[in-house]
Amino acid sequence: MEIALPQVRKATVGISLRKIVYRSAAIVGLLAVWELAPRLGLVDSTFLPPFSDVMVAWWQLLADGQLLDNTLASLGRSLTGFGLAVVTAVPLGLLIGWYKPVAELLGPLLEVFRNTAALALLPVFVLLLGIGETSKISIVLYACVWPILLNTISAVRTVDPTLLKLARSLDLPPIRLFQKVILPAAAPTVFTGIRLAGAVSILVLVAAEMVGAKAGLGYLVNAAQFNFAIPQMYAGIVTISVIGVVFNQLLVALERRFTSWRRDQLS
Repeated sequence: MEIALPQVRKATVGISLRKIVYRSAAIVGLLAVWELAPRLGLVDSTFLPPFSDVMVAWWQLLADGQLLDNTLASLGRSLTGFGLAVVTAVPLGLLIGWYKPVAELLGPLLEVFRNTAALALLPVFVLLLGIGETSKISIVLYACVWPILLNTISAVRTVDPTLLKLARSLDLPPIRLFQKVILPAAAPTVFTGIRLAGAVSILVLVAAEMVGAKAGLGYLVNAAQFNFAIPQMYAGIVTISVIGVVFNQLLVALERRFTSWRRDQLS
């Protein structure tokens, strides 16, 4: 066993490294093309500078505090709107999905607003709430509510009827039925909506910050474009992409833990 255990550890490490390399290959290839294409004259380096130049600009923005200040401004708005959407849309979706009278009452209203793009309403939010923090957080909240709400409604309505019949045959009260059957069965679909909303929260906010803001990553990208500081513009875009990937991975980890806990409750 003393000899076998190190071999098992080495094999596990080797498998993990191969997975990391395999999953990173496409990104590394993209960055290599980004670096070489401008240097080989395949694209105009004025409009697409090499990736190394972008990273130099990124480091300069970080060193002088611009990148950190704008990132914190965007994250504060995005997380606030996203969090409000979660605490609003999940209970409302459970209510609409489970109680038919509520669905019949709110259904027409939901159909009207779900087909109205958030960015199309941005001028309305600005007119009603101004160009300050309230309008930006509100537009993120509006945009994030719909993927969470619609996925939650769908999750409740598509629970396996056999599970519901078994639960009712045990004379479970409504609260226990929700706790033991509805919520565990609906959790994966609900988290799908939450992950979609996480991506939407960043994209919509960046677009809103480009219209009227004095801070934020959208403002940074827009200001760099107007000043023709192209490397700084791409540095802001890269930062937005990295934040989106990290945010999604955090939500995936939370989903795994949450659904695992629900399975433990059922067992």
